[in-house]
Amino acid sequence: MAERMLVIDDDVVVLDSCRRVFESEGFEVTATSDPRQGLDLAAQKTFDVVLCDWQMPGFDGLDVVERLDTICPQSAVVMISGYPSVGRATDAMKRGAMDFVSKPFTPEEILEAVKKAARQKIIQEKKSLGRIESVMKSFQFPVPTLEDKAPKTIAETVASTIGVGKATSPWFSVLVLGVLAGAYIGFGGLLSTSVTFDLAAKAGIGMAKLVGGAAFSLGLMLVVIAGAELFTGNNLMVSSVMSREITLRIMCQRWGLVFAANFIGSLLLVLLFYYSGLWKAGSGALGTAAVNIGYAKVSLGFGEALVRGIGCNWLVCLAVWMALAARQTVGKIFAIFFPIMGFVAIGFEHCVANMYFIPAAILLKNYAGIASTTAADPSVLNWISFIWRNLVPVTIGNILGGAVFVGMSYWGAYLRPVPEGKKGS
Repeated sequence: MAERMLVIDDDVVVLDSCRRVFESEGFEVTATSDPRQGLDLAAQKTFDVVLCDWQMPGFDGLDVVERLDTICPQSAVVMISGYPSVGRATDAMKRGAMDFVSKPFTPEEILEAVKKAARQKIIQEKKSLGRIESVMKSFQFPVPTLEDKAPKTIAETVASTIGVGKATSPWFSVLVLGVLAGAYIGFGGLLSTSVTFDLAAKAGIGMAKLVGGAAFSLGLMLVVIAGAELFTGNNLMVSSVMSREITLRIMCQRWGLVFAANFIGSLLLVLLFYYSGLWKAGSGALGTAAVNIGYAKVSLGFGEALVRGIGCNWLVCLAVWMALAARQTVGKIFAIFFPIMGFVAIGFEHCVANMYFIPAAILLKNYAGIASTTAADPSVLNWISFIWRNLVPVTIGNILGGAVFVGMSYWGAYLRPVPEGKKGS
């Protein structure tokens, strides 16, 4: 008789992935995105294993685990979450969970966790309540591992889970998350300009670049940790195409949708900056700095902008890659900070950041008090120059930097199929 599994998660991508993985292993899988329905199903039917998400609308996953332990004590409960912590994991186990797995996870990781949880449940049922803790310690299973993921595991996760999830998510969700990402990168750009507009004269250009890069890292931290869809990070979806998990057409469609959504979000931040009057800081010096930044970007040659775009997204995608390795939020912050600080301090070009920087300069270029204090040529700062002299070459460079130098490189290193005759050679 097939083992029965119940999956409770408000993310339909996770539900579909778990159903596909465990049905191929012979499980009879029942999945629901409604925690109330999940509890009702657990009370009505016997399940060998229950997978439960940590955070769901209106429910705390710990409370759901505690209810499951009461209504179906015979089930091995495994909690899954995108925001792991040792304290909360220990609380989950005290309330009845047998294991705790962090998202994103590979099929091998979740299979191993379920098998261990099922074995541990059998052991637990044979022991008295007074010996539960000692039994768990004897099997070295009291707290889930929080070790960072190896590069090969990240490559497998990006190709088989993350890329597929981005390609199959509802388009409206992708649109909303894309708008948020554009705004988040805009926040990073606004903070960077705000803390450096008068710094070079006092601390030197190098220090101003370093501080600006450190401040700009806020943008990608918000994207990765809060959750959003960023075009440059999505260039890693090429791994899923190379692994034949998704098609090139679907990837390009999602890239186009996210690119447009990022543009909308960036313009929202431009309007916020403009109408808030924040650019008047320092008697208009902040606004002058914003105009000079935009002017410098549209004054680049096509080749310069393209190459700077390559260097930028090579580092941005490495920041995303390393953040996926970290299982705790503080690890993700450090993984993001140094590559992003580096690309800004070096002077590379990011297409979504420029969707904020250059439109802000266009809006402010003719404002009285700024036009007289900036060296920018107002005729060069226009929408046509923005698109053809910066956005197009930088976008092409970003795609090459992220898709080729990170996505394809790691796919070739870890996931490329090896011909039968060359295996072991």
